[in-house]
Amino acid sequence: MSGPNGEPHVPVGGEEEEEEDGDGDSFGEEEYAAINSMLDQINSCLDHLEEKNDYLHACLKELLESNRQTRLEFQQQNEQQNMETDVQGSQPPT
Repeated sequence: MSGPNGEPHVPVGGEEEEEEDGDGDSFGEEEYAAINSMLDQINSCLDHLEEKNDYLHACLKELLESNRQTRLEFQQQNEQQNMETDVQGSQPPT
């Protein structure tokens, strides 16, 4: 805090230790509490993101498995059609 002439207020003797211990610690505690609160909020956001990521990962695995199944079914149908075409092509017309 500055004095009346704009010069910094410099406490004399024992006042310096009392001010540093008194105001300095309480401000530090408030600052640490604010930082802890922010870290808690960040941690909460990260937990939420991790849950979303896990959900999306599970959905993507399910989609991948579904696509594999569909592709296998399509290949089987295609093979059956090719076999039927081959069989019909080798038979003489009636």
